[in-house]
Amino acid sequence: MVNIADNRFLPAAGRSPLGRLFTIIECPHTQLRYLILDCPTESTLDFYLEEFKRYNVTDVVRCCQPTYQAQRLNDKGIQVLDLPFKDGGVPPPQVIQEWLELVENTRKNQLNKEGGEQTIAVHCVAGLGRAPLLVAIALIEMGMKPLDAIEYIRSRRRGAFNKPQIMYLVSPCL
Repeated sequence: MVNIADNRFLPAAGRSPLGRLFTIIECPHTQLRYLILDCPTESTLDFYLEEFKRYNVTDVVRCCQPTYQAQRLNDKGIQVLDLPFKDGGVPPPQVIQEWLELVENTRKNQLNKEGGEQTIAVHCVAGLGRAPLLVAIALIEMGMKPLDAIEYIRSRRRGAFNKPQIMYLVSPCL
């Protein structure tokens, strides 16, 4: 987990008093990364935009209701995809399908480009349930065992997942 209290991870423009935490999840065997974060707002979006640039974020997935104008990110070349689902819950099949399509398209685009790692940012309100859940689903789809995906994410983002989300991830239906 990247703790912005460590100045190495703060933008040069200033030190934010927000206390935000960003978690980079590397995807084994690819150059695709995920950035799990809490929910930006209009008043904090400039701070997040600096971080998105630093991590080469190409897409932002919102798992909660919008709290900022997507156009501000679009103007910076970052696509916003709204995939809201119930707080503390599990995503419906349509959300999973759209999420995995984004992951696959980003992975394919990355294979066709030379350059560094690309990052998909994903957030819910606190960055502890819905956002890590989508990242875990992607890791599982790429071949990681469910319990390994849970442990991998939790080792980087303390407090990620609730019991129903863990049960969902380890169920044979996924």
